[in-house]
Amino acid sequence: MLDSVLKQAGNSEPGFSEKTVKWLITCTSEGQFTGLVSLGEGRGRTFSSCPNLTQPELVGGGEVRSHFLIEGLPTVALYLDPKADEKEKAKFEAKHAYFIHLLKQAAEHAPYLTVAASLLENPEALAAIREELRGAKAKFTETATLRIDSITPLERDEWRNWWRTFRSGLRTAKGRKASPMRCLVTGELIEPAPTHPKISGLASVGGLPAGDVLVGFDKAAFQSYGLDQSANAAMSEEIATAYTETLKQLIAKKSVKLANTLAVYWYTETPELPDEENPLSWITEAPELTAAGAEALARDLLEAIREGKRPPDLANNRYVALMLSGQAGRVMVRDVMQGCFEELTERVGNWFDDLAIVTRDGKSVAKSPKFLAVAGSLVRDLKDLPSPWLQQLWRAAITGAPIPTFALAQAVLRARIDVINHNLASHPRMGLLKAFHIRQGDRAMSAYLNPEHPNSAYHCGRLLAVFARLQRAALGDVGAGVVQRYYTAASQTPGLVLGRLAANAKNHLSKLEGGLAWWYENQIADVMSRIRDQIPGTLTLENQSLFALGYYQQLAALNAGKGNGNRNSGIETDQSTSPESQD
Repeated sequence: MLDSVLKQAGNSEPGFSEKTVKWLITCTSEGQFTGLVSLGEGRGRTFSSCPNLTQPELVGGGEVRSHFLIEGLPTVALYLDPKADEKEKAKFEAKHAYFIHLLKQAAEHAPYLTVAASLLENPEALAAIREELRGAKAKFTETATLRIDSITPLERDEWRNWWRTFRSGLRTAKGRKASPMRCLVTGELIEPAPTHPKISGLASVGGLPAGDVLVGFDKAAFQSYGLDQSANAAMSEEIATAYTETLKQLIAKKSVKLANTLAVYWYTETPELPDEENPLSWITEAPELTAAGAEALARDLLEAIREGKRPPDLANNRYVALMLSGQAGRVMVRDVMQGCFEELTERVGNWFDDLAIVTRDGKSVAKSPKFLAVAGSLVRDLKDLPSPWLQQLWRAAITGAPIPTFALAQAVLRARIDVINHNLASHPRMGLLKAFHIRQGDRAMSAYLNPEHPNSAYHCGRLLAVFARLQRAALGDVGAGVVQRYYTAASQTPGLVLGRLAANAKNHLSKLEGGLAWWYENQIADVMSRIRDQIPGTLTLENQSLFALGYYQQLAALNAGKGNGNRNSGIETDQSTSPESQD
């Protein structure tokens, strides 16, 4: 994984990092405060190659330290939350003093920083800065840097060599050098970095706001052979910085949040792909297309690649996809997938094709579902979705792997609940049931009703759908009808239930007019002829899912054939806004 990440690395260097700044504090060359500049919406503007100290460097040395040039508003301008206690105020006053101390030291190489230091030492200027920050409703968590006339120090180079030397002095003060070791990544003989920088961007998926470590050995149980800290996975500081900075940028720019997990993906030959040529974006943000349309998109792209109509870099492209989350200050790598672009395109097209399912009204195929709609159809709320489930479904979508059995069990359960509670059937859920059987080799399974399907469990579901519609035709809406009372038993032990329902159907037929009664008799006879004498006593989980599909597709076919919209038992009255009710 690290090798794939490092191939995406740009120019990285220990002691420097990409950072985001919200506010510019501006002044004249004489140190006169001239106002604030907001650097855009959200968190602000991103600057590359900013001076940076690692957490051990910040807290080491027995003194309070701060970063250089960029810091939080409480440090730069003593812009504190009114709720801050005396201890916190003292801490930020010390950090503010250290921030000014760094500016003064660097001013020997960048004289304009003397003006910045004078500005921040002036109580009247600080009061004016804080007053303007309050007027702009700045948050206490936002960051700031300085501009002197037209000079923004972050964009200049005069201070950089001083910073390298200063930071090297901090590291030397820590103690003796570590013994040389072979780098785990490059194989070169190096001095191993004692600790690795933290990776930010995972706070929304269990990580810490301050960042999480990918490589860390802070407990004795994690260490071996008497090695301390990160020497247990020896890497040079340059390599540790490179993978950390690259992962931070990939998380910030090329990731999508999937419930409580972050999917991070990129391509090796084409850093940026438009959505219409990016199969991974089709999964997470499915286009407003039918499944057939999404499959056609994939097919057209494949044909263009194979016929040489696309640039060679697309044909030679490869993808890398990570599933990441945070836990107790550590980066959790839940899955790593990689392969060629052509295979990815084909498999994503197959994903949409396998999920294709007839709409509830039976008139067309449902639109392609987003990945989270499919995953969310397994639970009542997305927050209840375990990360391992999400990871396995993501792998199935990208690699063409079978649909996991847990997904089948949950989909069958949620489909049963929908029927019993008069909820709308979920298109993504029913599509997932269908995809399971297609990936198990069921060539008879299709998006629409298949009267020729060889499995009797499928036709048992069809028969219950016909009985439910017959009851409605004969008696109207009776509240808890045949479906609500018998669906659970019929889907598990059809041999004990369907005979009784068939006998009761005669009473319903007697209440209908001749033509309609004859039509229902033919429907029942047609389905019974497919079952013959093969009504199973009990159904396995797989057969229960076939029962659910037969029931759903038969009702959709009846809706389409009779033009009565969604008026059918088990499909008509959901008011839920939960993920499983999405189209």
